[in-house]
Amino acid sequence: MKIKLIKPTYDWADKIWAYREEFALNGERVHGSASLGEYNTFDEWFKDVVNNSCEETVADGWVPSTTLLGVDEDNNIIGMIDIRHRLNDYLLEYAGHIGYSVRKSERRKGYATQMLAQALEICRDMGIEKVLITCAKDNTASAATIRKAGGVLENEVYEDDVLTQRYWIDIE
Repeated sequence: MKIKLIKPTYDWADKIWAYREEFALNGERVHGSASLGEYNTFDEWFKDVVNNSCEETVADGWVPSTTLLGVDEDNNIIGMIDIRHRLNDYLLEYAGHIGYSVRKSERRKGYATQMLAQALEICRDMGIEKVLITCAKDNTASAATIRKAGGVLENEVYEDDVLTQRYWIDIE
């Protein structure tokens, strides 16, 4: 099934919140979601997503980012992906330009690969020539997705107790 990336709107509020809850029930963090799991209401999260999309309104210490839903042909949210428009020191070391997640019930079906390919096209359109993507070393599925997209491992760094792999993708 094909996935398309779309911007979140209020029309998606219930499905976005259900996506959040599925991760919470599985004890997982919702990567690539503009910290969705840390919010108590959709309204608070959506306000920050909109504000963080522009240089003029981005939160202090953050960089502008584009948060997108990965939606299938039946309008189900399969995943989420965040594209950071540039890197600050923290992102350069640990998190990169792109973060993403796929709901547990939809993993290992190639959806992350589709989402990442589309996100890389968006990065190219933004003028980003080299994209940094990171994942925990034990997340072998994500590492395989990144390598499939052309990711080349630069190094591994610890953030707290998690060994993080740093991959670069040249998209010139």
